[in-house]
Amino acid sequence: MAKVVLDAMGSDHYPEPELEAAVEAARLFGEEILLVGPEDVLGPRLAAMNAQNVRVVHAPDVFKMTDHISADDLKKAQNSMAVGMRLVREGQADAFVTMGNTGGAMANALIQLRRIRGVMRPALTALFPVKNGRTVVLDIGANAECKPEYLVQFAGMGSVYARSVLGVENPRVGMLSNGEEAGKGNELVKAAYPLLQQSSVNFIGNVEGKELFQGEADVVVTDGFTGNVLLKSSEAVAKLLTEVLREQIYSSFRTKIGGLLVRPAFGHVRAMLDPAQVGAIPLLGIDGLVFVGHGRSQAQAVVSAIRQARQAVEVGLLDALRSAIEAGLRN
Repeated sequence: MAKVVLDAMGSDHYPEPELEAAVEAARLFGEEILLVGPEDVLGPRLAAMNAQNVRVVHAPDVFKMTDHISADDLKKAQNSMAVGMRLVREGQADAFVTMGNTGGAMANALIQLRRIRGVMRPALTALFPVKNGRTVVLDIGANAECKPEYLVQFAGMGSVYARSVLGVENPRVGMLSNGEEAGKGNELVKAAYPLLQQSSVNFIGNVEGKELFQGEADVVVTDGFTGNVLLKSSEAVAKLLTEVLREQIYSSFRTKIGGLLVRPAFGHVRAMLDPAQVGAIPLLGIDGLVFVGHGRSQAQAVVSAIRQARQAVEVGLLDALRSAIEAGLRN
């Protein structure tokens, strides 16, 4: 059993997508969903939906996309992120999911849950669609500036995630660079290369974007600035290709006939590229399971995010991360 707490006030159109998703997830998984937000807003709407197995936990405040709150404010915060994460910290829930402000999620997580002992920096982790599967990429936005040692630790945490969630026994780890040779890259990449070689991960060297999307590495590490640019550029290209293909298919009678023949294949590709299929991505290194999704998420994406969180609980991801970091400290 995995009890997930969902931030009802995270998405751009909160709380409607979260309400729909909570009701659907409770029905789909047969487990109680904790929905965090203002009780006077959520309670009547849930009652009108005749929701079953969804419980509201009151949180009077909202951490908006434009908010910047100091550490002192966060310590006494009653926003829905902080309240939800405290439920995880106190053992009342196993994982927390939000579609809200990524910076706010990181800040609240560091205050409410803190880092796993020994973790230098938590990393925001994405599952990129690649040929024949998915590749774990981190960091994709939590740490714009990185030290070489951070990338080594990202590689270790990413390997644990690939083993636990993707079932890859000995994940191949690559470092994103502008060339495959060991001497390529900026100063960070050059300094991290020998450290990764000496580490316990299965380091295969530098990888370029083409190797990443060919699935030649199971885990790819980079700094958060580069990773965020990569993520957003990839999503934009995927959206562009999908839209252009759709326009071309419906541009004439002949292409419409051809489109009918390739519709199953096109549907498969579209589903593979759709961020809603994953829903949310984890903050690895936080001493609790925290998943962050897109602000523009609709109910389907939020249900997928809850599914991701449940899977992480079921495979024991947090304990595996703690053990890996502890082993790294001993080494």
